Amino acid sequence: MYKNILIIAPHADDEILGCGGVISKYSKKKVNIYVAIMTNASKGDKILFNQSKIKKIRQECLTANNSLGVKKVFFNEFPAPRLDQYPLYKISQKISKLINQTKCETIFLPYENDIHKDHQCIFQAALVACRPINGTSIKNILSYETLSETEWSSVSFQPNFYEILSDKDLKNKINAFETYKSQIKKDFHPRSISGIKNLARYRGNNISKKNAEAFKIIRKIS
Repeated sequence: MYKNILIIAPHADDEILGCGGVISKYSKKKVNIYVAIMTNASKGDKILFNQSKIKKIRQECLTANNSLGVKKVFFNEFPAPRLDQYPLYKISQKISKLINQTKCETIFLPYENDIHKDHQCIFQAALVACRPINGTSIKNILSYETLSETEWSSVSFQPNFYEILSDKDLKNKINAFETYKSQIKKDFHPRSISGIKNLARYRGNNISKKNAEAFKIIRKIS
């Protein structure tokens, strides 16, 4: 199904939470996987997110994605957590450039109804960039779920596509997320190791399998 994958993440760690299993599964099959981290929170709120903290998170991000076999991570500088106050056409233009650069035919986006406004904005901007015009390479658009953003939405995430994960792929996903030492939470928080395991088991149970990641197909062109 895949040749070149581009995963659009509003913030560093969203890509692992939503697609870490897919990254592990398909990087082993020699699929080119690219990750774009779209925001720099220091640009949006220097008091809460200073440059030193952003540098640390980005280093964690590189380590996590390299461990899973990601071909390249792109860091962008859009101002989290206030993308709803930023011109979306500029974000769309950047995503268009990333699509052209990676020649991806499959793109993964955050869920359009996540409670975080940044996730909603990235989804909308990406859809504009992914319009089936001008010879775009995009054939498949899928949205992923992000723990502590998706499940708390008033509009429930209804997946219609599942990727079965081996125990090894789930372990690789968890090991990658553990690299995000500044982001990982304690047990019973959605973004804890137990939270990741529980979601993988739940999505696996949805399809009578042990582990899975779930997605919503936005568009598929065969």
